[in-house]
Amino acid sequence: MVNGKIVIAGGSGFLGKTLGKWFTDQEREVVVLSRRPDSGEYGRATMWDGMSLGAWTDELEGASALINLAGRSVDCRYTARNRKAIMDSRILSTRVLGEAVGNCSSPPAVWLNSSTATIYKHTYGDPHGEDGTIGAAPEAKDGFSIEVATAWEEEFEKAQTPETRKVVLRCAMVFGNEPGGVYEILTRLTRLGLGGKMAEGQQYVSWIHAEDFCRAIEWLIDKPNAEGIYNISAPNPLRNAEMMKILRRTLGMPVGLPAYRWMLEIGTFFMRTETELVIKSRRVIPERLLGEDFSFLFPSLELAVENLEKGTASR
Repeated sequence: MVNGKIVIAGGSGFLGKTLGKWFTDQEREVVVLSRRPDSGEYGRATMWDGMSLGAWTDELEGASALINLAGRSVDCRYTARNRKAIMDSRILSTRVLGEAVGNCSSPPAVWLNSSTATIYKHTYGDPHGEDGTIGAAPEAKDGFSIEVATAWEEEFEKAQTPETRKVVLRCAMVFGNEPGGVYEILTRLTRLGLGGKMAEGQQYVSWIHAEDFCRAIEWLIDKPNAEGIYNISAPNPLRNAEMMKILRRTLGMPVGLPAYRWMLEIGTFFMRTETELVIKSRRVIPERLLGEDFSFLFPSLELAVENLEKGTASR
């Protein structure tokens, strides 16, 4: 069980709030590094700009763990300006955290830095464990996401923190009931009768229940020999059409209109996002977590959705 202070950089977003609630519910001290002064919903907020040293660095002294989730949302159109903001927000925040940890007299015991399962090659074939094939940026249609993830991990690797264990979190989509997550969007579409397959529906979706996400993070903090790359995903990715079928069945929607690729192109344009986020086939498995005996509470999407809907109904 984690003891001591947990520092979450970029803790005002969906994942930060999910983890913040998890640790504060356990009566742990949580400090959120954020550009927003009102981001202390779960834990105590400390201001930072994500690129320069400041008073916030004092929070790292003696911390049990530093969790870096900082980065501009990729849920936008990939204009030149947005691409720069997405890349810079990840690289600069990781760089300054590395400098701050390196300057600590009593540095955090472990630093977990977010990455993404999107780094792997688009595939309909065998699933990717941590040694899976990295996508071929920039030629691939999903090249920008791969470029960002690769640069992010390289910056993290460069950080000189000999007294701090380092873990890369290649995260799949996290399904949880905190506002602002992808599960909220998927269930809203399903309830509106729009929960059919997306594009051809054969693309794989890698996901993880929010509780298993939090449990995995806590487990990695507690495990003194856990370092390097970990896929943070449920062990059973599934095709998009099957995912939507499970959502319709659980939510009691007998029909769901499909969204063909040309419809997605138009819809994502007006939603100011990219079709890549919907149609890329991500088939990722958590080989290291399974091999090191981490136990999933929600290994199947059926179990995950049933649990999440019970939580929604209880609110």
